[in-house]
Amino acid sequence: MTAALDAPGIALRSDALIALRRVIMNAETAPVLANLPGGYATRRKGHGLEVADMREYVAGDDVRHLDRNSTARTGRLHIRQFQEERDRVSLLIADFRPAMFWGLRRAFRSVAAAEALSLIGWSIVESGGRVGLLAITYKGSVIVPPRGRARGMLDVIGGMVEAHANSLAAMAGNGAQTQALDIGLSRAEKLAPSGAELIIASGFDTPGPGLADRLNALARRRTPRLVLITDQSTSHMPRGRYPVRLVDGRRLRLSLGGAGGAEFPPVQSIAGYPALTLDAGEPVEQTARRIRTVFQREQAA
Repeated sequence: MTAALDAPGIALRSDALIALRRVIMNAETAPVLANLPGGYATRRKGHGLEVADMREYVAGDDVRHLDRNSTARTGRLHIRQFQEERDRVSLLIADFRPAMFWGLRRAFRSVAAAEALSLIGWSIVESGGRVGLLAITYKGSVIVPPRGRARGMLDVIGGMVEAHANSLAAMAGNGAQTQALDIGLSRAEKLAPSGAELIIASGFDTPGPGLADRLNALARRRTPRLVLITDQSTSHMPRGRYPVRLVDGRRLRLSLGGAGGAEFPPVQSIAGYPALTLDAGEPVEQTARRIRTVFQREQAA
């Protein structure tokens, strides 16, 4: 049993998640903004270093921001306006509840969720942001405060490996209990400051009756981003009734397969929020391409 729990795709290994940094570094084309005081420039006007626009002087403007070149060229006083820089703080939320320990091809959905969050996390820290972790497990949470640079991401990876190992051991001992996702997200508001991103990787099984309200509350001052981890291999299985053992020891049969290989849509709706759909059975390089495509589309918008 111990050997099976250590098999690739079942166990979560820190070296594999650290190696995903190379995938991001090889594909990353965006400029690194770590030299700015806050990490990255926003569209909000403020006292930063990045010039936003130029306009004519009006009474009350700070004369220290006069632009000599524009003033000399036009003969009228001109003022430079700047973009404000601030920290990009992202809380990576990993769902390691019992329902995520499932997979028919390459990896458990829990492992795929950790891989997706690692790819996103490495991209954030390489762009000058900070990352933290909230790992929802069978009996509570593992928390890593937001921190920047590679050290911050290494702390997050260590937290995910610890939380995953604890949940996997509980699954093997039939001691895991399922809690609703909305309850697991209850600590996110205190962990993530105003303006932060919340990147939630989950299968969204047992969401709980209050998931939509929880996301709405978080969205008032933060930006929730959902990543739906699926296992599309069930649609390629022959149609039939398959035996399944639940975490409480009960056994039942589920009707699976026979969907003709239909593909899941790339974006689905969860509690009224768009969710990027990732297949746990796909190679991690394909997952990286899907994530990169979505991020580039958001930046272009």
